[in-house]
Amino acid sequence: MRYPKALVVLLLFVYQIQFAQFTDEINSNRPGKSMMAFAVGKKVFQTELGLTYLNENHDKLKYDANGFLGELAIRYGVWKEELEIIGEIQYQTDKYTSTFYEENRSGLRQLTLGAKYLIYDPFKNYEEKPNVYSWKANHRFKWRQFIPAVAAYGGANFSFGDNPFNYAPEEIEEATVSPKVALIAQNHFGLRWVLVTNIMYDKIGTDFASLNYIVTLTRGFNAKWSGFVENQGYNGDYYSDGVFRLGAAYLINSKMQVDASVGKNIKNTPSLFSAGVGFSWRFADTYEEVKIEKNKGSKMDQKMKKKADKEAKKRKDAVD
Repeated sequence: MRYPKALVVLLLFVYQIQFAQFTDEINSNRPGKSMMAFAVGKKVFQTELGLTYLNENHDKLKYDANGFLGELAIRYGVWKEELEIIGEIQYQTDKYTSTFYEENRSGLRQLTLGAKYLIYDPFKNYEEKPNVYSWKANHRFKWRQFIPAVAAYGGANFSFGDNPFNYAPEEIEEATVSPKVALIAQNHFGLRWVLVTNIMYDKIGTDFASLNYIVTLTRGFNAKWSGFVENQGYNGDYYSDGVFRLGAAYLINSKMQVDASVGKNIKNTPSLFSAGVGFSWRFADTYEEVKIEKNKGSKMDQKMKKKADKEAKKRKDAVD
């Protein structure tokens, strides 16, 4: 669920000694398709499942396909708090119907193994002390929220046998192994809004290479419910499109989340519609707490802190 991610900001503001990225509630990438910047935590195991109904029809080629897509993502925190390995698998089955042809199709649509590492966290070693003399100062606009957490992802796609769901001509075969990289940014606007941006270069060096993006905006309504809107874009030689999604997630407890979403693309060659549900579960009993001793922070942090201390001292002197 994306709403608890915002709680990370509040926790990092409060404590002198920070305990890295681990949160009390599960942080799932579902129901959107984007990948958040933060890892699950060292020795934390998390699984994210989904089942989606798919409808595809093509105005020019005059075909229609209806079926289901099963998704499974497994995430595990290794070595350091900032690092996790991720395995993703998608299996699709549908019925393809055209004017003179009908076929039941099934196959592995995606199999990816990769790793993600948090490069920069703007709230690490940063402390914002409340101003006891000014309500306005405590609620003023904060430019720091525009500085995103940044992570990098690297992995590989694996293809076994024919993939009946590619849009390229049949004579063009998909590579058995192809690289995938991504740059991830995550912003927290207050305690309720989270913006996640992914820029990906997928299937590098193959005929199916594409430069894609995902932008997801999530809002937490309360401690249990959150909603999201998302835009995903594809740009490749054989397939380019834009997809919009919206949905909601519900936190059952600190370890489990359910979600639902719908999506629609902007083209009619083919036209795509999806509606799905999902479930995420976290096993954190083996989590190793990583204590980060607070230091003075960057030069910018020190400068901002000195300025805030001077303003506080001036107000205190004026009151006295």
